[in-house]
Amino acid sequence: MDYTTLSALKPSGFTDAADGYRATSDMASAAKDLVEHQIAAAMRGSLAGEAARAALDQLRELAENLHYTQAECGLISTALNGFSYDLEAARRRLDIAVMGALTKEFTVHPDGSISYPPGGERTDGKLPAGGTVRGLTAPVAAAIGRQAGSIDPNPNRLLAQEYANQIATALREATEADEKWAPKLRALKADDDLTVSDRDWADVKKDTEGVLHSAGNYLDSIKEPPKNGSPEENAGWWNSLTAEQRTAYLTLQPTAVGALDGLPTEVRDEANRTVLAETRAKYQMELDSIPPEPERCVYGPHGGFPRVNEEWQEWNAKYGDRKASLEKTLKGMNAIQSRFDATGKNGLPPAYLLGFDTKGNGHAIVANGNPDTADHTAVYVPGTTSRLEGAGGDIGRMTRLWTEAQAMDPSRSVSTVTWIGYDAPQSIVPEAMDEHWAHDGAPRLNRFLDGLQTAQGGPDASHATVIGHSYGSTTVGAAAMAKGNMSADEIVVAGSPGMLVGGADGLDVGKDHVWSEAARSDPVPAGGKVARLGGERWDIETWNGIPFNAGYVQVIPSDEAFGAHRMDVDTSGHSNYWNERSQSLKNQAAVVVGRYDRVEEDD
Repeated sequence: MDYTTLSALKPSGFTDAADGYRATSDMASAAKDLVEHQIAAAMRGSLAGEAARAALDQLRELAENLHYTQAECGLISTALNGFSYDLEAARRRLDIAVMGALTKEFTVHPDGSISYPPGGERTDGKLPAGGTVRGLTAPVAAAIGRQAGSIDPNPNRLLAQEYANQIATALREATEADEKWAPKLRALKADDDLTVSDRDWADVKKDTEGVLHSAGNYLDSIKEPPKNGSPEENAGWWNSLTAEQRTAYLTLQPTAVGALDGLPTEVRDEANRTVLAETRAKYQMELDSIPPEPERCVYGPHGGFPRVNEEWQEWNAKYGDRKASLEKTLKGMNAIQSRFDATGKNGLPPAYLLGFDTKGNGHAIVANGNPDTADHTAVYVPGTTSRLEGAGGDIGRMTRLWTEAQAMDPSRSVSTVTWIGYDAPQSIVPEAMDEHWAHDGAPRLNRFLDGLQTAQGGPDASHATVIGHSYGSTTVGAAAMAKGNMSADEIVVAGSPGMLVGGADGLDVGKDHVWSEAARSDPVPAGGKVARLGGERWDIETWNGIPFNAGYVQVIPSDEAFGAHRMDVDTSGHSNYWNERSQSLKNQAAVVVGRYDRVEEDD
């Protein structure tokens, strides 16, 4: 870039263009929400048949196009702001140098060189002659130029050289910015079709990495989120950013933004949906690239007994485990997408993705309805074997609970949240026999609950219930006794093996707000005593009403001695507490909406 171009350049033109693309991104986001939350939702709630299904498929594609537009326009906006930021720095350097030169009555030429007048002490009645210098940016050349200026009898030469060097540096920085950003901006273009494919979302991920690599200086100018910040600190950071800065972080750091407890639900949802789309596309493309599985067994030319196909053995050694892993992870991601696609069906509210990653066994946090504005909020903590792969079952439980709770208090809003946000044990023996999974997960649960409360506006904004199933109740117990002030009003446990405390009075919400369900055919509560996941308390143990042991014994929530409200259960086994139309489900719903009079307790 030359002097004439940079001096005439207005970086504000690029920021204006960035504002335009950001506005387009916002409009695409609003249109996507309109399509998903209102138009498609209304159709699912009132129409059926082949024509309706075809129309919904088209709306789903439209929403996908709008989501893609939102992501790409956000990237373009951020890239233009980054380009403008770099150019603005170069332009400021240029302006300072030119102003300094003109103040000294030097002449700045169109090629960036500077002429300086005669000056210094007269020799034989003459002033040392003036001259013209050109800017030098190479360290050695600049040093030689300064040395030459310092020994020149005309002091103007040294000053002129310094100003010329600053102009040359500004031109170099502007050229580097142009060379850095031009290919990034050219890459931000979509395929010439109306279909958003897996490859398109993979390109979004690639584009994001490219822009992020170039935007270091620009991001450094924005206040970073607090390191290991509390939800309140995270919310304060987000509220301190301008719209432009929020777009930059949402587009370039969606994984980080989506994981920040305390941020508004809609912000986390936008970030995590982008991460989900990119990750889902990546996994699906890798799965599609795996060659078809050969026949496992082959027969000889004349029949006889089958033998293992050597071609299959080679395929299995190379692709078998990876294919299975990809399919399991995609199963969980597809379950999340299926919940998005069910909005409006049977009156279901929009779903929000408050957390998502594929680390370890994978994690997902999915809300039915926006918890930020809900009058009643329930957070469900699943137990042993919970992971991303099985998210569909856990999401289904909270969907049924939402339906029951909302029907019980239709005048007020309800949000039910599936929180697969910790690393649950993946086996009953030996993993679920150990407390450490609960203690490791407890800080994460408390931080999430604090984040919900922060986004809601305080402890009185929503009536909050935490529901723990199986080992999830042990994690809830660890959370409710570790902090001293869990951000919840009620605790409900189902099929609990123990909560690491000897009584309901040892939990933050108070004895009167602890509720327990345990089916008589559920083996987990008894197993929890064997694993010593309860708390010790002096008591007399009975079997069918016959005392058989006295002393310090393990006490779990289903024991009368624990002191919780023991709710009536009409389901059997360990996994049916959320069966539709069951009293087990209705009891939980009654607690969630604070209708304690509707709770049927066990005699």
